[in-house]
Amino acid sequence: MAKKAVRKVSVMPITKARINLGAVVRRVHLNKEYIILEKGGIPVVGIMDADELEDYLEVHDPKVQAQIEKSTQAYLAGKSRPAREFLAELQRENELQSGRRRKA
Repeated sequence: MAKKAVRKVSVMPITKARINLGAVVRRVHLNKEYIILEKGGIPVVGIMDADELEDYLEVHDPKVQAQIEKSTQAYLAGKSRPAREFLAELQRENELQSGRRRKA
């Protein structure tokens, strides 16, 4: 089983971040680091990579939450199957469609 990466969280004054903005952005983007910016020692804002922010916003979308809940209920009701079985079915369907296209 793969280990989940531990995200580094750094704290820095806003003034230091402003002076080193390029380096801060590079750390967040390349290292997937979180940075908490402080003003007068009080945390005021956090910085995260844009891709992760998009994922965060998507998961908090009410439509996505409803779909997750629906999927969870289906799973708990036993309406699921192994991924290998599902992928094999998709592959068979793909092969059938490819065969039809070649004959046409």
